[in-house]
Parts: sequence; C-alpha cells; structure tokens
Amino acid sequence: MRYLAFTLALWLVSSSLSAQDDPVVMTVNGVPVTRSEFEYSYNKNNNEGVIDRKTVAEYAELYANYKLKVAAALDEHIDTLTSFKTEFAQYRDQQVRPTMVTDEEILSEAKKAYDRAKESIGPRGLVQPAHIFLRLSTKATPQEQEQVRQRADSVYNALKGGADFEELAKKVSQDARSAEKGGLLGWMQQNQTYQEFEDAAFSLQPGELSRPILAPDGYHVILMKNRKQLEPFGQLKDMIVRSFEQQGIRDAIAEQKLRQQLSDGSLTKEEVMKRRADSLAAVDPEMKYLFQEYHDGLLLYEISNREVWDKAAKDERGQKAWFDAHKKDYAWSEPRYKGIAYHVKDKADVKAVRKCVKKLPFDQWVDALRSTFNPDSVIRIRVEKGLFQKGDNPTIDRLVFKVPNTSVQPGLADYPIDAVYGKKLKKYPEDYTDVRAQVIADYQDMLEKEWIASLRCRYPVQINHEVLKTVNQHK
Repeated sequence: MRYLAFTLALWLVSSSLSAQDDPVVMTVNGVPVTRSEFEYSYNKNNNEGVIDRKTVAEYAELYANYKLKVAAALDEHIDTLTSFKTEFAQYRDQQVRPTMVTDEEILSEAKKAYDRAKESIGPRGLVQPAHIFLRLSTKATPQEQEQVRQRADSVYNALKGGADFEELAKKVSQDARSAEKGGLLGWMQQNQTYQEFEDAAFSLQPGELSRPILAPDGYHVILMKNRKQLEPFGQLKDMIVRSFEQQGIRDAIAEQKLRQQLSDGSLTKEEVMKRRADSLAAVDPEMKYLFQEYHDGLLLYEISNREVWDKAAKDERGQKAWFDAHKKDYAWSEPRYKGIAYHVKDKADVKAVRKCVKKLPFDQWVDALRSTFNPDSVIRIRVEKGLFQKGDNPTIDRLVFKVPNTSVQPGLADYPIDAVYGKKLKKYPEDYTDVRAQVIADYQDMLEKEWIASLRCRYPVQINHEVLKTVNQHK
C-alpha cells in the first residue's frame, strides 16, 4: 500500500509539473489546446516567408475557428468514413515507414553493396580507356573489311607519328558519344564489354596505346588514360548511402520489416503502423503534432467542402441571389465587352456567324459555332469568346474600344476579315455568370462567416489570455 501511495503521489507531482511546463492556451468544446501545440502551429504558419503574418492574439482566434470546424466534423462522424481513414493512414504511414529503418541498417546495406562491387571488379581493378572506333558490319564483304582494316592501321600509324589522340578521335571515331570527349570512355571493370576489347585494355598501362583491335563491332585503337583499384569503403560510403536513399532503399527495408511483423498473422498492417505512430508521438512532439495536423486538416477539408466550398460552387441559385443583392460591388471602372472576336475568309460568314448565335444563350455560342462552321478538318472561322476589357484582345481594342494603332493579331493571315459580335457593358456585369469566380469567392466568404458564427454559438470557446502572452516567451 505504501508503494502504491508513493507511486500515485509521484504521478500527481509529475502531472502537475507537466501541466505547468505546458499550460492550456485555449479550450474548444471541452478539448484543451496546450501551449506547445499552439506554438507548433503558430510558428509553422507565421515564419519569415509568410506575407500575411499574424500576431499571437490574431492567430489564436483563427486557431479557435479551426478547432471549431474540427469539432463539427467529429460530430458529423467524418473520422469514421472509410475514405478518411484510408487517406489519413496513407499519410501517417509515409511519415512512419522511414523511422522503421535505422541509419546503421542503411550503412550495413551500403557495405554489402560495396563488397559485392569489389568482388565483381576483382583484382584487375578498373580501367578508363579512350578509343577511336571504326565500325565494321558483320555483313561486310572481304573488300570492305580490308578497307576498314587499312583505315584502322592509318589511324594507329598517325598516332605513333605524333598525332593528337583527342583531336583525331573527334574527327574520325564512329562512336559519336565518346568522340565528343576525345574518345574518352567511363570507368570499366571486367566482363562489361567485348572480350577482345577487354583483354587489350587491361593489358595496357596509363599512357600506352594499343594496335588496332578487331572486336565484333569493328576496330578499336585504345589509349589507356587511367587505372585504379576500387576506393576504400570509407571513401565511397556517403555516395553509396546517398544513392540508396534516392533509390528508396529505406522504404524497401521498411516493407521487408513490416512483412516480417505480419508473418504470424497476429497483427494487421493498420495495427502495426498505428502502434509505431503512437510510440513516435509519445517521444517526439513534432511528430505528434504533425499527425494531428494532418488528421484535423483532413476533417477540416471535408467539413469545409460540405458547408462552404462545394456548397457555394454548386448553388447557382444562391450565386445569382448574392449577385443581385450586391451588384454594385461588382461595378467596373472601365467598360467591358461581352462577346466574340472572330476571323473569317469569306465576307458572307460575317453575317452568318451573327445569325448563328443571335438567339442563343452566351454560354452556348462556342458549341454552336463549332458545329456550324468547323464540324470537321475544314476550319472556316477562328473565334475568341469572353468578357474583354481594353488591352485583352487586339481585335476588340480596334473595333469596339477604338484604340488607335492597334496591332493585328498574328497567325491569322488565312482569315483576313475581322469582326465582333456582342455588347458593351459600361459599368456592371450583365449577370452573375460574367463574374462567376468572384461571386463564388464572395459567396463562400459569406457562408464561412455565417458558419463560424453558428459554431461559436454551438460550441464553447475559452482562451486563456495570460497563457497566450507566454507563447514563444518562455524558456
């Protein structure tokens, strides 16, 4: 009993100290937000690269709204959806899998790869030859074979006479890739090329020149540039590890370990990964808040899409009502032209185009013109449709806004007749579709504010302003 009492007292003291070290900044719907959690989010979203940086007090209100939306999503049981669970698990596992593999294990794999390479290279080491190559077809006639042999001898004799190897390689070698580099090839080990070439190359010392060597692809005159043994592992270690990381070796090892843990069937993959994530979160606050950030972010995205983003984007009746009530907010300082600029070959098509679209809604003009005038590979007209302001389109500028010295649009030489059809809107859009993107954005902003107001009434929010003052100010 004494031991139990001592343990309980120790736990109470530890909990008290922990609470003092990490006090609660706010409580949203009964869920506490500690200072460390708030600081993680605040510092991440208010670094020096952020243009619209917030004060701690400003960010606290935004963070409270964020937590309100999360509370709403949880009440909607979004976290129980299969789609949510799948996406969150995928992200969580991306963070967890690399931690299943230690740097020592990567280094061990690198050493194994080095040992395999060293064994493959063998005692003959590595050579870096340069060559001048003269191609010889396997179907060459005896006469053609003799001609190529004589050319190879001429190259060899020229080199022995003092000709520059690099210059001669650039001029006559038929290996285009190495010829650009004066005949230089990469480092080679045994069993990488034709036996005839290999035997000749490995018999040379740096600076030595071979006689013409006949290989299955033709004649080679080889100049040995350098030779070496494979460098010690310590010298190549970082390069091998870096290459392994780029090739995803860490993920491959993690997958192998995961399969081993699942082999006896006692655990599922989800259970293994969740346990690993929980153990990481218990010792690494950054990882803990990263998991929570993505978890809550997914909830936020889904609930916001339902309540604001997708809702506003699909509600055309609401968009129209919003526009009609706030039309003055969309006034222009300069007029716009709602219509088309078009280019034709035949003057008769100028009237034909107008007749085609005259009684149609604006959003149907393009399809009607395409099916009427450009139904197949024969293009009768070129059209630009939109809501234009001065400077957007040379044809509109010239024919509608009467801008002097307007340049002719390039690329329309085959369509010399320019015309326009539509209407000039002097001050306001004709309807909400003319400024749909802005209307949707404003409508979403209104829905967002209404939603936040309702959440503030629905869920209690308490901000501890004294603790808030200590954010980033404590040791």
